[in-house]
Amino acid sequence: MSIAQFEREVLGDRLGENDQVWFPRWLRRYAMGVRNGMVDDLPVNKDSVLKFSRSLLANGAPAWQRYQAVRAVECYRNLVLHRSEPDLSSIVMTLAQLGRQERNIDLEAPPTAEELAKLRGNINRGEPAFIQTMRGEMRVLHYAMATEKAYVRWVKRFSGHVGSTKLDQFDEKDIGTFLTSLAVEGNVSASTQTQAQSGLIFFYHCILGKQLGFLNAVRARQSESIPVWFSRGEIERLLVHFVGMHRLMFLLIYGAGLRHKECRRLRIKDVCFDEGHIVVRDGKGAKDRITFLPERAKDGLKRQIEVAARFHRIDVDEGFEQVYLPYALAKKYPNACKELAWKWVFPSNQRSRDKRSGQLWRHHIAEQQFANAFKTALRLSEIPKNGVPHSLRHSFATHLVESGTDIQTIQKLMGHKDVETTMGYVHTSQVLGKSIKSPMDTLED
Repeated sequence: MSIAQFEREVLGDRLGENDQVWFPRWLRRYAMGVRNGMVDDLPVNKDSVLKFSRSLLANGAPAWQRYQAVRAVECYRNLVLHRSEPDLSSIVMTLAQLGRQERNIDLEAPPTAEELAKLRGNINRGEPAFIQTMRGEMRVLHYAMATEKAYVRWVKRFSGHVGSTKLDQFDEKDIGTFLTSLAVEGNVSASTQTQAQSGLIFFYHCILGKQLGFLNAVRARQSESIPVWFSRGEIERLLVHFVGMHRLMFLLIYGAGLRHKECRRLRIKDVCFDEGHIVVRDGKGAKDRITFLPERAKDGLKRQIEVAARFHRIDVDEGFEQVYLPYALAKKYPNACKELAWKWVFPSNQRSRDKRSGQLWRHHIAEQQFANAFKTALRLSEIPKNGVPHSLRHSFATHLVESGTDIQTIQKLMGHKDVETTMGYVHTSQVLGKSIKSPMDTLED
């Protein structure tokens, strides 16, 4: 159990008290990414460490925390693997320099109570103590909010399955039985079962500090279903039933290939009218990209930005100019919240309190708004397909291929790392019946 060995090794005089507490936390976070929490020796190489640091950055971790996290992996390499390679000093030095610029204090000093409280945010004290601890730890380690919700939900469900809140008394056998019940009785998908397993591994690994071995469970079958997409005619039929802001979102999701979340999170500064493109910031995989600004969306976007500007003026006048920014950007640009450029293109009609920070501000519109409008339009258009907003992204890729766009260009527009992923969005609606025919249709009369 290499992580347990590391936790023993860091005790003593060789490390400061702060590192003794935080190094095991960061190493467990690293282990979740490279080996999904398994107990064997963890692979340490420059690629895995850089990927780890970038994943923390994508989730809002400031440089001083990434510096501490990489030092923890470096310490594990020295104390457990007994190696001096790979040389991580360049990564450590870069993060140290960035961290000093951010904090302007000694990076070896422990985080203050104020910093920890800010990282943990607001936690519902009505939840069981182990759930409160789990939420706090996930926020300190900079997990995404959606991941926190999913993992907490599965731990609660496992607690209900075993009929106890004292989960430290249960082991791999109990977890395997629970995962099997999800596949056999719950009939969940393979991805859902994997998510449940990841949530439980995190809880046992990072909260209880209990190493798990092999999980023997019946695995859910991997789905091979074909995603839904729409023809050009169906797109026009759907568009008729959208108005106002929802119509504009439809034009952007289909016309620019945006994900639903990317559309909702679009900021005013990233709409480039003169250049005719949209900059997608921090997309899936923490990647930025450039895509189309559809001509049919330009006038609507200008009107929508005027609406956002009115909300901005009202918020500033009433003392609610704050807007969500990742931690590092909030430190780098402390006055960005007062600038219109950083505000959402699609702001909510009312202010709301952020569940983590407790800050009262105007966030972007909720996920359900466009999803409900899409469901209504699908019903009114009488298109017999079980489509969702993401189906527009599949349609975007398919229609570009039909018009002769090469697959590598589509890959860049959609922000995919692998062209195989892009191929999963390209469907054969126009190939069948044109370039090739069914053998029945080639028979003589």
